Amino acid sequence: MDILKTFGPLIGQVAPTIATALGGPVAGMAVRALSNALLGHENGTEDDISAALASATPEQLASIKRIENDFKVQMKSLDIDLVKISADDRKSARDMQVSTHYNIPAILATIVIGGFGIITAMKVLGISMSSDPTVQDLLTTLRDGVILVLSFYFGSSSNSRDKDTMLYNSTPKE
Repeated sequence: MDILKTFGPLIGQVAPTIATALGGPVAGMAVRALSNALLGHENGTEDDISAALASATPEQLASIKRIENDFKVQMKSLDIDLVKISADDRKSARDMQVSTHYNIPAILATIVIGGFGIITAMKVLGISMSSDPTVQDLLTTLRDGVILVLSFYFGSSSNSRDKDTMLYNSTPKE
């Protein structure tokens, strides 16, 4: 989902439950909540929401923060545990790997980490990276791939995300 890719850090800071939902099976509910907060109705398209987030006012960000609490209540009333869904998703992928012994995940992980190593070596050696947007998109995708590989093999960074959110919320606002 492009909203999460482009505005994930912002949404994660303002409304971490909604950000988590955007990446899972209840993404539609999260999109409707964001649309309601930003556009005043639940029928906004992904492009409408992205445009609104790109120029979000402090009032709109406060509105997203308010709907975060409503969204949590809605998830609880529907007995939806987003953390458990996310953990079960990772667990099922790992269980599949253990039971099937497919080489594909290891091969893909090697390619992704190897590609990241090549890019790092190029930077260290001073080899110029193109400012072509396509190259930048590929580098972003490679970076995201590294995060996924590390999460698959070493676990989620949800505790880290929770820590970041707590630190952000504990910082006095001026």
